[in-house]
Amino acid sequence: MKLSEARRIVLEAQGLGAQAGLPRRRGGALGVLERLGYVQIDTISVVERAHHHVLWSRTPGYAPADLDALVAERSVFEYWSHAAAYLPMRDYRFSLPRKEAFRSGRRHWHRRSSRARGWVLDRIRAEGALRSADFEQAKKPGPWFEWKPAKVALEQLFLEGVLMVAGRRGFQKLYDLTERVLPPGVDAREPDAREYAQHLVEAGLRAQGLASEAELCYQRRGVRRAVRAVLRELEEAGKVRRVRVEGGDEDDFVLAGTLEKPAARTEKRPAAVRILSPFDNLVIQRARLKRLFGFDYQIECYLPASKRRYGYFCLPVLWGDRFAGRLDAKADREARTLLVRGLHLELSAEDEKSFRPAFDEELGRFARFNGCA
Repeated sequence: MKLSEARRIVLEAQGLGAQAGLPRRRGGALGVLERLGYVQIDTISVVERAHHHVLWSRTPGYAPADLDALVAERSVFEYWSHAAAYLPMRDYRFSLPRKEAFRSGRRHWHRRSSRARGWVLDRIRAEGALRSADFEQAKKPGPWFEWKPAKVALEQLFLEGVLMVAGRRGFQKLYDLTERVLPPGVDAREPDAREYAQHLVEAGLRAQGLASEAELCYQRRGVRRAVRAVLRELEEAGKVRRVRVEGGDEDDFVLAGTLEKPAARTEKRPAAVRILSPFDNLVIQRARLKRLFGFDYQIECYLPASKRRYGYFCLPVLWGDRFAGRLDAKADREARTLLVRGLHLELSAEDEKSFRPAFDEELGRFARFNGCA
C-alpha cells in the first residue's frame, strides 16, 4: 500500500480527512467520541484542555459546554482507556474487565483502607455526589498522606467501578454510586476475553484506519494473544485484510470495508491546516506517528526547561496529510490574547508560501476557541 493511501485512510478514520462530514456541536462531539473510542482528559491548561481540543479539531462549532451536556445526559462517561478519558456510554461494558481486575486485586493502585472506604461510601449514599474536597484533609504527616485517605478511597472505588464520575465542578470530579449514574438500559455484562479482544480490534481499526497488532494492544495488559487470535479469525472470514505500507517492515490490518470505500474527490483547493493537541488521538502513539507520517514528536512539558527544543506545550501542526511543524502557544485569558512563542516549521521555502495563508486562518480560529480576541 502506498504511504499516501495509508495516510488518507488514517486521517479519514480519525475524523481529520476530507470526508469527515460530522454534524455540529453536541451531536458532532458524540459522533467523534464514538468514532475515536475515547478522548484523553488533560489537566494542563496552557491552551484549552486536550479533551476539548481534540473534539474541537473535528467537530464544527464545538464549544466546551457541548461535552458538559453529553456528560449530563449520560451519553459519555469517565474512565481509563490508555489514560484518564471520556468514553462513549455505548462502550461501557468494555470498561468492566479493568474494573474487575482492580476489584480482585490483580491490579493495584494504592493500598486500601477499609475504614476510609466505608466512610466515603456512607457519606455518598446519604448525601449524593461529592468531591474529594468535601472530605476533611488528613492531619497525619507522611508520604502516603500526600493524598488524603478519602481521596485514595474515592479513586480506588472509582477504578473498581463502585463509583462513577457524575460530573465535574470546576475541574474537580463529583463521585457518585454507579447505580445512580448509569442510565437505564446500558449493557453492563462483562465481556469475556474473546469479546474484549474483538472490541479492541474492531473499535481500534475503525478509529485508526489501519494498525499493527502492537498498536491495537497499546497500553493494554495481557491481551496480545487474544487480539492475535481474533485478527487471524477475522482475516480468515474476509472481514479484516493484512497490508504492508511502503517502506514499512511490519504488517498492518485494516477492515475490509475500509479498502472498498471510494477515495474522496480531490478538489483544487489549498490543504487545510489543523493545530492539534499533544494528546490528540492521531499523535498519542509516537512511534506510530513517526512510521506513518515521518514526524518525530515529543511533548516537552515534562522536560527541564534547559532540555526543551520547541517549547513547554508545543502543538503539532497538520497540513493536509503531513505535519508541517510545531507551534508553541499560550492563551493569556485575562488579556484575551493568544501568545505565539514560537513556530517551528519543517517545510521548504516554497511550501511555506502555500502553508502560511491556511495557517493564519487556523491560528485565528484557534485563538477564538481559546477565548482570545
